[in-house]
Amino acid sequence: MHLVIPYASAMDPQAQAVLADLRLPALERALADLAPGPRYGDDEYSPALPQERLLAALAGLPGDAPPPLAAWALGSSAGARAWARLTPLHCDVGSDQVTALDPAELGLGADSSRAFVDALAPLFPEEEGWALQHLAPGQWFVAHEQLQGLETASLDRVIHRNVDAWLPEPRQLLRLQMEAQMTLHGHPLNAAREQAGQRPVNSVWIWGCGSAAGHALPTGLEVDNQLRAAWITGDWTAWAEAWRELDARRIAPLLPALAAGTATLSLAGERQALTLHPQPRGVVQRLWQQLRPCRGQAARLLESL
Repeated sequence: MHLVIPYASAMDPQAQAVLADLRLPALERALADLAPGPRYGDDEYSPALPQERLLAALAGLPGDAPPPLAAWALGSSAGARAWARLTPLHCDVGSDQVTALDPAELGLGADSSRAFVDALAPLFPEEEGWALQHLAPGQWFVAHEQLQGLETASLDRVIHRNVDAWLPEPRQLLRLQMEAQMTLHGHPLNAAREQAGQRPVNSVWIWGCGSAAGHALPTGLEVDNQLRAAWITGDWTAWAEAWRELDARRIAPLLPALAAGTATLSLAGERQALTLHPQPRGVVQRLWQQLRPCRGQAARLLESL
């Protein structure tokens, strides 16, 4: 099996300070038997998150191909069509920037979520080749051949950040986003939400474009997103606690398989993802590695991501 741990590091100075003191004994022990392998991703300005670039490589996509995150999320129902995720947002308009808030804070129920999809449906007419799908509250998908190969910023690049830096470059996507905002502005569904003291759904984020045909994710792949919630909110105390729990719950039981080479571990930070592979050692080397202190090795590795 291949365990992928995203949100394993961050560039925020507070996160770096927490990371320097973070003790992860299972990861430290794993690093005694593992050597760094290939890295995936460019920097913190890349539209795709490092773990997404890793998944693209594992699926056999070319290095510069956008990962088809929407099609992967839909699974076999995606077929060969090019899909995109259409995530409802509340964007907070300030004096100098527009900030995307976490969609989870919208609290959309099944009925209200479907009602918003119905309101946006005229923007995606079936007679022009569009398909619009409501999978779950807040999980909306659209399909069209023109979505193939379009690069867009992943949602987690945008949450709690200025959206201007991440707006889609493809003109057709920017047009769709603006049309969605105009449709949602003053809509009765939002008027009802505001009357109930809820934030309006005043925008959408279009991301994860592409077809997964011929590029399915490999079996045995597990992505553990336990660190995501604290990472997104910047609660680095909670993030450190989640890391410690993850170290004990997932990495510690995996140590024998990692040492034997029957399991693989990948870690992804804000800039890059790194896959670790077993490295051959002699008996004396292995004994010395197990006995000598290796505290801090995990923190240094995570800081590099």
